Amino acid sequence: MNIAKLMQQAQKMQAGLAAAQEELAQRTVESSVANGKVVVTATCAGDVLSIRIDPSVVDPSDVDFLQDLVLKGVQQAITQGREISAAEMKKHTGGLPIPGL
Repeated sequence: MNIAKLMQQAQKMQAGLAAAQEELAQRTVESSVANGKVVVTATCAGDVLSIRIDPSVVDPSDVDFLQDLVLKGVQQAITQGREISAAEMKKHTGGLPIPGL
């Protein structure tokens, strides 16, 4: 076993992972619920960037409905981002489970 070669491969993989994480932090996903009445944009790193709400779903007598829509949209956007992130990380690790990724 050539330790120097193994170390070079590990450094190359680490550099690829760092670049992928940087790209994913900038990459966005969009989730739409209630036929586009609530749209959430988030990064693949899990940061919510914006929430757009169609005025037609704003009913002061039914705030719970709007809260549920917003929550569902945020959850979907974060799930989409995590799935994309996991797929990208898997490409760089060759499928090896690396803690923290």
